[in-house]
Formats: sequence, C-alpha cells, structure tokens
Amino acid sequence: MKKIYVESLGCAKNQVDSEILLSLARKKGYEITDSAQDADVVVINTCGFIESAKKEAIDTFFSFRNALPQAKIVLAGCLAERYFDELELPEADALFGNHDLSFFPELLDKLENAECGTQVRLRPETDRTKSDCERTQFLSRKGSVYLKISEGCNHRCNYCAIPLIRGPLASRSREDIINEARALIERGYYEINIVAQDLGAWGSDLYGEGDHFTSLMKDLASLEGDFVLRMLYIHPDTFPVNLIQAVKENSRILPYFDIPFQHSWPGVLRGMKRSGDRETYAGLVRKIREALPDAVIRTTLMLGFPGEDEEAFDDLMKFVKEAEFDWMGSFLYSREEDTPAYSMRGEREHKRAHKQAALWQKELENVQSEITGRRLERFVGGIYTALVEEPIQGEDLAIARIYSQAPDVDGLTVIMGEGLKEGDVVRVGIRAVRGLDLEAVLINE
Repeated sequence: MKKIYVESLGCAKNQVDSEILLSLARKKGYEITDSAQDADVVVINTCGFIESAKKEAIDTFFSFRNALPQAKIVLAGCLAERYFDELELPEADALFGNHDLSFFPELLDKLENAECGTQVRLRPETDRTKSDCERTQFLSRKGSVYLKISEGCNHRCNYCAIPLIRGPLASRSREDIINEARALIERGYYEINIVAQDLGAWGSDLYGEGDHFTSLMKDLASLEGDFVLRMLYIHPDTFPVNLIQAVKENSRILPYFDIPFQHSWPGVLRGMKRSGDRETYAGLVRKIREALPDAVIRTTLMLGFPGEDEEAFDDLMKFVKEAEFDWMGSFLYSREEDTPAYSMRGEREHKRAHKQAALWQKELENVQSEITGRRLERFVGGIYTALVEEPIQGEDLAIARIYSQAPDVDGLTVIMGEGLKEGDVVRVGIRAVRGLDLEAVLINE
C-alpha cells in the first residue's frame, strides 16, 4: 500500500480541499501518513492569492523536494491553478489544478504510470460543486471542522485574484450542504465552521437574488445533535441584515461575525470596487451589537492600496477606534498581475507606498491590540462552553476556545483542570485576561 502526505497551505477553504484529496486517495487504496518522510506521494496544496503566499508555496515545495528526492511531489491548489499554463517547474512530478478535485485519482494513476522524469499535468475544468468528493479524512483538531458551502466569487474586487483562481460564484445545493452537515454532526463534530469566499452570496446563482444564506443557517441550526455553527467571512456590502435576528433566535448559531471591511475611506473603497464608507460600516457594527450585546466582530483591513494617503489612513484609524473590533487582522496590498488594480500605479510607486503602509500597519495593530485587550475584559467572571484543543502534557492545563475565538486566527483560552482531552466540550469560568488570551477554570457541573 502506497502512502500519501498532504501539506495544506493557505485558508480554511483550501484545507477542505486538502481533506478531499486525502479522502479520494484513501478510497483509491493509499495509506494516509502524518510524516512526509514516509510518503511515496507528497502533495503541496498551495495558496496563490498574494505575493507572500506564492513565495511560501514555492519555498515549501523546494524544501520538500530537497528533503525527499525519492518521493513523487505534486504541486496542487491555487498556485497551480492560477499559473498552470505558465508555470515551469520541472522539479515537480505533477501539477494539478483545483477546479474539480474528483479527478485526483486519475492524476494518481497517471503519476504511477509515468516514465521517470515525465511531468504529469492535469487541469480539470468541470463544475467543482458537483464532484463526488465525500470527506472521510480531516485535518482539523478533534471536535471542530470546516464546511464549505460555495466556490468562487462574483464581487470582483479590483485587487483580488480569487476570481482568476476559483472562478465565479458556484454554490452547493441546499440539500448537499445539509446532508454533509448532518454527517459531520453524526461523526461527533461539535463546532461546524461555515466557510466560503462570501457566505452572504450563497445561493444567488442557484435560486436568484435574495437572502438565501439566512434561511440556510436556520435549516442547519434545526438539525438534531449537539453542535454549534460559526460563520466565517461575510462581505460587508451585501451583509444580510436578517441574519442578525436569526442569530438572536438560534443559540446554535454563534454570535460571531467575520466581516472583512478592508478600509473605511470612500476613495480607497471605490478604487477597490467596494461601496461602503466609515459611517455605513460603523452603522453595521452598531446594529449587530444593539441586537446582540454578546456579539464578537472580527475584521480584516488592507493597508497600502492605491489612493491611500494620510487622510485616508486617519479615517481608517478613527473607524477602528469607533468600531472597537474584538479581533482585527491586517495585511499589505499585494500588486497582483491580471487584476484591475495592477495598472493603478507602477512598481516603483508601489514599493514606496508599501514602505509607508508597513509603518501605518504597525500603528494600527498597536491600537487594535489595546482594544482587543479591553474587549476581552468583559468575559472575566462569566461562564462559557469551551472546546478543548490540546491538553498540556505533564500539567493540569489545556488549550481551548470559547465562542469568541475562531480556530487558528484568534486568541485562546487556557483552562486549569484535570483530565481534559482533545475534543472535550466543557464549561469553564473565565477568571483573567492574559495578553490576548483568556485564563479559565474548569467547572464540574
């Protein structure tokens, strides 16, 4: 039996793809291994969204190539899809595009039969959402899982390469999503993280314009079992306002909103092909918190986009201080070829703007760090449900998360308690804030 290893880079949506690749390989008779050193086939499932991600993908590929000269190494995922026709990488045994993962067994067949030194290339073009790709292998920690409800995006933000890679919006059917969710609950997953390029757009390509996502969340929340639903990534310009009331009425839908505002200054946002402004976006934040006082709001902001000057940055700083986000991530604009924003300025001007944006980014993150610490204080003295991620060996401690902490991107909760295991769902009392983390004690009920 041949062994396969997948190195998954990039976002949670890419992780779902990696899990599908592993599941297909296992169905074909491959043994899944956690050690690349033991693998006959190594798959690098790449991200190709921005320059830093592309560099990480290539660096990771060559680190595996140099360490594993005898293994068959496949470059797959977003980087392979985006540059499939241009990519010259003879060191790779195979290139695999990501538009239809059900072709992966065919790639493995071609790889097994290829003559030494022959590169296998396969770029499926069929509908990604109708592939027979049931997941039986998972890369998340026990108790938590991602559920992807659509591919691609119709927003066409001027800076974004996602439509070049993933194509236009392609929603999975309501029936497929509910059936998979039910199967995940039956497998014992407690936290189901709903992911897509834009959750709020789900269903518009299948069922016409309208808020289909809120009704989907209600349907998911009505399933039987012990579970919660977390929503990750909702575009602010098309945020479904009915969702707020749905969260209020359904305790299984966590009051956690991941809304990537990107900026607040109208000139910058219009350049991005977005329609909001500081007042509109701050109003959305207020509306959520007025209805849901316990709501947690995470955002992502971009620094250095063409048109951003000191006035624009000052407005963004005011927005951050006014909104008081619970969590904020930031990144520097990456000038991506084949996107509309690429021609907005030349490379020399871009590098100058990049240096200034890096300084602004540090200033912004310092302010946000203080805000996050202050927002965390409201949890002290409260009792919450926590999902245990990792017991600390040799200590009566465990790393866990409560509803305010999404996997991999937010802070953590350190629980003082005995006998905790990965995947346990327990009640804890929060007793202190430690930096950007919470300290808790186990409550035996």
